[in-house]
Amino acid sequence: MDKSVTIVGQGYVGLPLAQAAARAGWKVWGLDTSSKTVEALNEGRSHVDDLSDEEIKEMIGKGYEATTDPTCISNSQYIVVCVPTPLGEAGSPDLRAVEAATTTVGRHIQRGATYILESTTYPGTTDNVCVPLLEGHSQLKVGEDFNVAYSPERVDPGSKKFGIQNTPKLVGGVNDESTNSALGFYGTFVDNVVPVRGTKEAETAKLLENTFRHVNIALVNEMAQFCHELGIDIWEVINGAATKPFGFMRFTPGPGVGGHCIPIDPNYLSFEVRKQLGYPFRFVELAQEINNSMPAYVVDRASRLLNKEKKALNGSKVLLLGVTYKADIADQRQSPAVPVAERFMAFGADLQFHDPFVEKWNVSDDPTSRDILLDREDDLEKAVSEADLVVLLQPHSIYDIEKLSQRSKIFFDTVGASSSDSVVKL
Repeated sequence: MDKSVTIVGQGYVGLPLAQAAARAGWKVWGLDTSSKTVEALNEGRSHVDDLSDEEIKEMIGKGYEATTDPTCISNSQYIVVCVPTPLGEAGSPDLRAVEAATTTVGRHIQRGATYILESTTYPGTTDNVCVPLLEGHSQLKVGEDFNVAYSPERVDPGSKKFGIQNTPKLVGGVNDESTNSALGFYGTFVDNVVPVRGTKEAETAKLLENTFRHVNIALVNEMAQFCHELGIDIWEVINGAATKPFGFMRFTPGPGVGGHCIPIDPNYLSFEVRKQLGYPFRFVELAQEINNSMPAYVVDRASRLLNKEKKALNGSKVLLLGVTYKADIADQRQSPAVPVAERFMAFGADLQFHDPFVEKWNVSDDPTSRDILLDREDDLEKAVSEADLVVLLQPHSIYDIEKLSQRSKIFFDTVGASSSDSVVKL
C-alpha cells in the first residue's frame, strides 16, 4: 500500500489530479463507473480538454491504470473522491455521486489509509455524510483506524497559467493527523499546500471563492444593463476602473455564467444557510437572479438591433459564435449559450451556430424533452455573411473577430472582445 492512490472519478478534476500524482511517482488507479471512459483511458485516449492523448500515454507509462474495479481501494494508501455534485430538485444539493463513491470506499478502505473528498459541497458534508458512510461500511473508526480530510478542487479548465502544481491547495482534516496526512500526499506534487482549521472551513472556503466571483459577475451584468439604457459605455467604465492598482478587481459582463462552479456552487451555500438557519443568503440569491436574466437580456437586445433594420426576430437568420462555457475548450457544462438559443428559437429565429470545438450541439437543456440537435456551420465566413445577426458568445482564439464583424450585417459582441466601433457590444 506504499505510495499508492485511488482517485475516484476520472473527469475534469480527477484526471488532471491523477496525472500530477503519477508524475510524482505515485501508483495511481483511476476508478470510474464508466467502462467506456476506462477503456478509452487505458488505450491512451483523453476525454478532457486539459490532457492530450500523449499525456495519457505518459501516465500509463508511469503506472497509471484506469479501472471500474473498486478492489484497488484496498491496496491504496490514499483515496481521493472527485465526483460531480450537481443541483437537484428545487436547487438542493445532489450528493448521490458522493454518497455512492463514499459507500464504495467504505467497503474497501483499509486501516491506515486516508480518505479525501475534493467534490464541491456544502459545509458539513465530510463530517456528517461521508464519515458515517465510511464507518458504517468499513466497521472502522475515523481518527483511530483511518484518516479523513477535505480539500477543494481548484481546477481552471483551459488555463495556460495555473495547474495542479502551482495552484495553492487547501486541506482541512477531521483531526490534526488527518490534516497532516493529506498535507503529506498533496505536498509531493503541489508547491503550496495550506492547512485550515477543519473540514467545514475547507468546504466553506471553496464556496466563498465561487460566491465572490458569482456576486461580482452579477454586479457588472446589472451595471451593463443600466449603462446601456443611460448611454454609458460599460467597457470603458470597466477599463477605467481597472487602472486603479488597489481595491478593485476586474470582472466583465457576458451572456450568462457557465461551467460547474459559478452557476451551481454558491447555491450549495445558500441552500445550507436556509436549511440550517432559516433565512436567505441574499447576495447569492440576488446574484443568481441577475445572472440568470442575462440570456433573456441578450435576446432582447438582439431583437432591438434587428428591429432597427426593420426586421423581426421571427424568421431572421441568427448565427451564434461559440457555444462552450469558456473560450478555447470543449466543455459545455451549464453553458449560457443553451438558454440563449432556446429563447431565440422560442421567438421563431432561424438559428445556426459555429464552434470549433463542437460539431453537433444539443440545444435542449430540459432532460424531460427531446434533444434538439444542430449541426455546426462548417463554412464560417459564408454563414457570417448570410446571417441577419451574428452573436458572439464565446471569443475562441480561432476567431478573427474584427474580420468576422466586417463581414456581418449586424455583429453583437456579448463579451467585449472587439475593439471596433462598428460592433455592437453588450
